[in-house]
Amino acid sequence: MFATLKMTEPRSASEQAAYGKWLDQRTDREDARADRTHGAEGVIPGPLWIVLFVSAGIIFAFMLFFADSAERAVVQATMIGSVAIVITSTLLLLWFLDNPYHGGLGGLRPVAMERTVQVLSRETGIADGSFEIPCDSNGAERTP
Repeated sequence: MFATLKMTEPRSASEQAAYGKWLDQRTDREDARADRTHGAEGVIPGPLWIVLFVSAGIIFAFMLFFADSAERAVVQATMIGSVAIVITSTLLLLWFLDNPYHGGLGGLRPVAMERTVQVLSRETGIADGSFEIPCDSNGAERTP
């Protein structure tokens, strides 16, 4: 469609305004699509996960150098344990943010999409009441 409209040459002021409006809406759709893609699962790339886990290991090993035989075991366990808890909770938080679509506490649900499907299925003027969801319950595309 864009290739077809790219060849058009609007002449009148109303044609130019309509063409400009169409281009603006197309840009808005592309931006919205990019935002949805960015909000999808797996935003944090694999190399970053590797760096995070290596950094966590290095910090944990570094904390072992603070071990002092003159201090009680409780003090040493508190030092290494607090660092381990902070690093582990940070990695778990990153995993949670990287995988937002899951069941359980804090998981995102497709509420807006389910509402839209209900409206499309209920309204006879839209899609003649024969609207069918284009994907299965896992989000995979259905074959025709």
